[in-house]
Amino acid sequence: MKKKVICLLSAALLTVASLCGCGGSGGQGSASGGDVFKIGGIGPTTGGAAIYGSDVRDAIQIAVDEVNAAGGINGFKIEYRFEDDEHNAEKAVNAYNTLKDWGMQMLIGTVTSAPCIAVSELTHTDNMFQLTPSGTAVQCVQYDNAFRVCFSDPDQGAASADYIAGNADLGSKPVAIIYDSSTEYSTGIHDSFVAKAGDLGVNIVSDTSFTTDSNTDFSVQLQTSKDAGAELLFLPIYYQEASLILQQANAMGYAPVFFGVDGMDGILGVENFDTSLAEGVYLLTPFSATAEDELTKNFVSKFEEKTGHVPNQFGADAYDAVYAIKAVCEKQDIKPSMSISEICDAMKTGMTSISLDKVLTSPTTISWTAQGEPNKDPRAVIIENGVYVLAK
Repeated sequence: MKKKVICLLSAALLTVASLCGCGGSGGQGSASGGDVFKIGGIGPTTGGAAIYGSDVRDAIQIAVDEVNAAGGINGFKIEYRFEDDEHNAEKAVNAYNTLKDWGMQMLIGTVTSAPCIAVSELTHTDNMFQLTPSGTAVQCVQYDNAFRVCFSDPDQGAASADYIAGNADLGSKPVAIIYDSSTEYSTGIHDSFVAKAGDLGVNIVSDTSFTTDSNTDFSVQLQTSKDAGAELLFLPIYYQEASLILQQANAMGYAPVFFGVDGMDGILGVENFDTSLAEGVYLLTPFSATAEDELTKNFVSKFEEKTGHVPNQFGADAYDAVYAIKAVCEKQDIKPSMSISEICDAMKTGMTSISLDKVLTSPTTISWTAQGEPNKDPRAVIIENGVYVLAK
């Protein structure tokens, strides 16, 4: 009798291990039993960068719901789970392991660069497909299993210089820069902007910086810019610091044209910020919530209904990420019964052979290089009457 009980217990344990995907192939087997795709997401939904991660989380959900309602991917539905990393690399690693235990087969994430770099080491080791909607640092896609929807930091800097130089109203203005020398994000954009601006003859008259330990008082940097005669202030920084710069510039009677990049998206939602100070601010971004195409209008309407606010470009990038995964899975005939590594290898090949023509984050199409970078055209938006509108 004792021997029979032991045998029954052993059989039960083997069954549990099989259902959990714990046995067999070192975590590389089918995580979902072959009936659904399990897609995970990671990003900050609490803390100072929560506006980015929350929009990504909600936009992915909208896209997943649409795909599932239309029959799924190759006839299989998507199961989706998102984990908060608080914009912290260590917590992002913990989130990845939680999702991996859940059975994740592909990752949309992470949202911000430092956590994305940390997690990319794990996805590379596991040979799991990773598509970050918004990790801009070069190292986010340093391995062949990782791709991004957004522009890289160097691409943002170079594209900003191109736009300024080619704009009749902006190209002749003396330019000052204020950037965060303590972050890879800001430094990467700054360096490529300076290099490209030099090639194009953009007149940079002042170049000052701050760090995360000195990011509340910008009086010295603003006075230096003003004294140098700068009429355009390039701000490759996040919206929190940008809102302070706009307030402090206004207080000292300094009114240059302000030009930012994707990190400035969110400035209109800063608590207690006088949004009239942002009138005329330019942002180089791949998404405009006021675009008149049906795809954008449908997405913005669903997003506002779900969240009560207009989506930022991080959410739009995440929405496009879901449809990129769908397109590749269909092209490569990927099924959830395949191992994580098999899925990843097929996704690597497929990502470089598709072109999405119905996207939010480009006025034309998106395709990808083998280096994980998107081919797409940027948009410039300008803040008018408290909303983002396409710049002419």
